[in-house]
Amino acid sequence: MLTIRLQRGGRTHMPIYTIVAADSRNARDGKFSEKLGQYNPQLKEGNLIDVKAERISELLGKGATISDTVRTLLKKNEITLN
Repeated sequence: MLTIRLQRGGRTHMPIYTIVAADSRNARDGKFSEKLGQYNPQLKEGNLIDVKAERISELLGKGATISDTVRTLLKKNEITLN
C-alpha cells in the first residue's frame, strides 16, 4: 500500500525531512516512489518547502494513505487537499 510519510535526512541534531510516497512495507529511510516536498523543523516560519499539494491529492484519490504527522503539518500550514 502506498503511504505518504516523512523520510529523515540532514545531519546529527539538524534534521531535514522529505515528504515522500513510499510502499508501507519499506523502511523509513528506504526506497520511495517520489518526492512530494520537504519539512525543515529549524525554520520558524514557512517550514514546509516545495509541497506538491495537487500530486498528494491525486495519490490520496487513488487510495494512498497519509501519515498522521504529514496530515498535521499540512493542516498547520493551511495546505488544503481536495
